[in-house]
Amino acid sequence: MEQNQRRNFLKHVATGAAVFGTGLIASPFQSAFAGGLTDTGTADAEEWFNKITGKHRIVFDVPQPNSVFPFAWPRVFLLTNQKTGTAEKDCSVVVILRHTAIPYALHSAMWEKYKLGETFKIDDPKTKNPSVRNAFWQPAPGDFKLPALGNVPIGINELQASGVMFGVCDVALTVYSGAVAEAMKLEAADVKKDWVANLLPGIQPMPSGIWAIGRAQEHGCSYVFAG
Repeated sequence: MEQNQRRNFLKHVATGAAVFGTGLIASPFQSAFAGGLTDTGTADAEEWFNKITGKHRIVFDVPQPNSVFPFAWPRVFLLTNQKTGTAEKDCSVVVILRHTAIPYALHSAMWEKYKLGETFKIDDPKTKNPSVRNAFWQPAPGDFKLPALGNVPIGINELQASGVMFGVCDVALTVYSGAVAEAMKLEAADVKKDWVANLLPGIQPMPSGIWAIGRAQEHGCSYVFAG
């Protein structure tokens, strides 16, 4: 089993690197740590975790796109807690978007401008082509259905309305915006600034996704891999 886990881990690493090519990844990754991590609103991250006050607490780790599941599972957690006697307000749900799942933290304009669907290998659930929009931000009624459950409100805005907390990895924003900038012959700082300015409302930048997952567990959240 340990060998299988190691093989899967190496496969994910190789897949992430292949998105841009190792040459493009290396430079922005090194620059992200040169002189220390950049601060793009992560200063409030520690305080953000004090919002975790529910009786039942869970953190979903989302390191890569995985169809509807990073958003369906938080809703299922809330629905089944309601069914077993715990209201939404008494649950704390945290979703951390990191690595190649960070496009979900960005407005659709960024998906179109930087071809994020093509770059991150994310297809639109309706067209089945590389997405030029964030399909999970303000979806239309009936956009998402689950077998036996029918229509389910799993848009990020809908989950936020139910108290779900979303964080995004700043290291990944730095590295991948830098890689995209290099591929498009743009300035890395300008692309990073553009992405940060177009984060969805209510999504908290984190010093890193790994840091955030650790903090969530320190605040009593059970860990679930959702990627």
